[in-house]
Amino acid sequence: MAINKNHEFEELDGVKCGIVEKNVSPERLAFLKPLLEYNGFTVVAVPSPAPKAAPVPRPAEGEEAAPVPVTPTPPETYTVGVTDYTFNTINALYGRLLKTKGGHTVTPAYWQQKESESHDEIPYYEHP
Repeated sequence: MAINKNHEFEELDGVKCGIVEKNVSPERLAFLKPLLEYNGFTVVAVPSPAPKAAPVPRPAEGEEAAPVPVTPTPPETYTVGVTDYTFNTINALYGRLLKTKGGHTVTPAYWQQKESESHDEIPYYEHP
């Protein structure tokens, strides 16, 4: 059990893992996995469990059963974790611990895929 919401860990495929993100799309997984592996982490990705469906109400005696609504299949998502269960995404980003293949520091904007390239920023505590 996590101490707080920022530091979650659980067992994925029988391995205790620090959770990086939950309900990740396949495209996001394709971005995160190589980035984390480049930084020396072993990545474990498992399909997220399907959301629980509401039970179908039973008809009263003498009533016809209502047609069962067809629910669309939810998109396939994944839970991504690393085998280092002490990994904390917030600490890794703001502690400037992750690097891109180009040698730049991973910024929060790059992590959230708002920028296609990571640009080294001057940390707030080094501004004049």
